[in-house]
Amino acid sequence: MKIGFIAMSGVRAHNEELTKLGLTLPGFVERNKVIASLPSLSLLTLAGLTPEKFEVEYHEIADFRNEGALPEDYDLVAISTFTAQVLEAFKVGDYYLSRNIPVIMGGLTISSLVEEAGEHCTSIVVGEGEPLWPQVLADFERGNLKPVYTQSPAGGYDLRDAPMPRFDLLNPDKYNRITVQTSRGCPHKCEFCASSILLTSKYKVKPVEKIMAEIHAIKSIWPRPFIEFADDNSFVNREHSKALLRQLGKEKLRWFTEADINVAKDDELLGLMRDSGCQQVLIGLESPRKSSLNGLELNGNWKLRQQDNYKAAIAKIQSYGITVNGCFIFGLDGDTPEVFDEVLHFVRDSGLYEVQITFLTAFPGTPLYRRLKEEGRLIRERAWELCTLFDINIVPKNMSVVELQHGFLGLAKQLYSTEETTGRRRNFKSRLKTSPNFRRNVKCEDSTKLAA
Repeated sequence: MKIGFIAMSGVRAHNEELTKLGLTLPGFVERNKVIASLPSLSLLTLAGLTPEKFEVEYHEIADFRNEGALPEDYDLVAISTFTAQVLEAFKVGDYYLSRNIPVIMGGLTISSLVEEAGEHCTSIVVGEGEPLWPQVLADFERGNLKPVYTQSPAGGYDLRDAPMPRFDLLNPDKYNRITVQTSRGCPHKCEFCASSILLTSKYKVKPVEKIMAEIHAIKSIWPRPFIEFADDNSFVNREHSKALLRQLGKEKLRWFTEADINVAKDDELLGLMRDSGCQQVLIGLESPRKSSLNGLELNGNWKLRQQDNYKAAIAKIQSYGITVNGCFIFGLDGDTPEVFDEVLHFVRDSGLYEVQITFLTAFPGTPLYRRLKEEGRLIRERAWELCTLFDINIVPKNMSVVELQHGFLGLAKQLYSTEETTGRRRNFKSRLKTSPNFRRNVKCEDSTKLAA
């Protein structure tokens, strides 16, 4: 029997004005493209859980315009998708169902859209997929697939049981940036966040030896890979993080991850990150404005309390030769039209190497979506195709939609101009020359190389 693992890839923004700008920096449209072009680690992980008696194949599709591009020689299909492509994924599911091929769907988005997704597949996996996949396969062999498989207890999967993902299913020539998960969850419950906190309420880590086994498996295929850690917030567990970084330091890797501003408080951690090949850390700063940060998190105002330390933390991290990609969200309830100039001045004053700007996006299953729906502030309900981070589907509280769009486009033109980008690069390298924390000969990669 043959199982097809189908990954939707190639998220496209619908914002025509934004697209016309032709911006290609990773902090903007290009970063979105990088995320969309990464292989589906969730499907590769399920493939790693699949017994050898099944033949497995990994396949990616950008859209559903060409039905002839879809393989049909499968006995079972498992589909993974980004929110912005879920409608395309539904079409793919319908395509296979029409050919009497059972379809399994799961993941963050599908777990939040059970009723809607159920019309386009045989079975839905709700929650973390690893503990449920063996039961799905057993029921498939018996010809008795259930409509819904729900994890119980929710979020209870132990990453000590994590299988080796099937990296060998990937075409070595197609990828040079590979994902590895070292942790799952995040202690900060941001209202807008559509990450694994929707699947698990607690922060958990994967054993270092398992992570290193994955790194070695990847290096056996790609001798010099660029690793992207698929974590919502790396380094929360410091003891685990430092043990991992000491092992990574032996591998001569280059890598990228997402973390919070707390990493700046630990010099030993920063040194280990530097020495193990960290090229860049993406940090959700969200806003330099305190009124916009207020109430952003549902279990506290942690980011608001950190705001006074933002600039010092950025300087500290970058003094180790690790570039910071600072992420800002526009359309927050505390935003007014003046916030765009405030972000521009903050970027210049802070010395940020890279910047990512996005619109506040109401993803399915998030507290933000529920709140904005109740307040009547969704422009279109269930417009999942607009969940690209670069399309507006909310009515801001303290500015008009037109002001949000105009301010965003104006800021983008400034932030990603040649003059501003060159200035940020020059400033970063100039500061490194006098930094006592930068103790190794590193070629600072530019944005396009980091995105490759």
